[in-house]
Amino acid sequence: MNFLSINSIYKEIKWRLLFKKLRKIEFLILDVDGVLTDGGLWFQNDGYILKRFDVKDGLSLNLVQEAGIKIILISGGESVCTEIRASQLGIKDCFFDVKDKYKRLKDFQKEKRISIAKCAYVGDDVNDIVVRPLVSLLFAPFNASESLKSISDFKLQKSGGNGAVREVAERILQSKGLWKNYSKYGWIKRT
Repeated sequence: MNFLSINSIYKEIKWRLLFKKLRKIEFLILDVDGVLTDGGLWFQNDGYILKRFDVKDGLSLNLVQEAGIKIILISGGESVCTEIRASQLGIKDCFFDVKDKYKRLKDFQKEKRISIAKCAYVGDDVNDIVVRPLVSLLFAPFNASESLKSISDFKLQKSGGNGAVREVAERILQSKGLWKNYSKYGWIKRT
């Protein structure tokens, strides 16, 4: 057996150990830049910022929302294109230009009476470390900072903006027994 297959087996065992917590997740909280995007920013001459979003990540967010999981975006940045993408995906709880993610998330949880056990978070850098005490599960994309990876519950195989959100969404759906039907029969968006 080679190193890659041992590593793959280890990661699969680790996912299985997280399934009990994954089943309880009702809120998937996402950073934007470096999670829903690859972290790169393209500037137009007029100063507008362009970002690239992964369509497969977007589809997976539709699937988890259909399963009753609420998506929350918390970003230190602000961008019109992020607001447009959130609207396209039907994400209503979006917080942009957030300086203190801990306070913003804690206030949201208190306002909505959300328990920590129901929350998972995907972040990519040191400004996401502060939310660790507020979530049951913390995920780090493959290309996240080493500081965040060192305290995360799971280091994803995919990078931000390139399937990291899809990886988490599929595992949440698997833990709830829903992914098998999607992967076998497909999905049709309901309006």
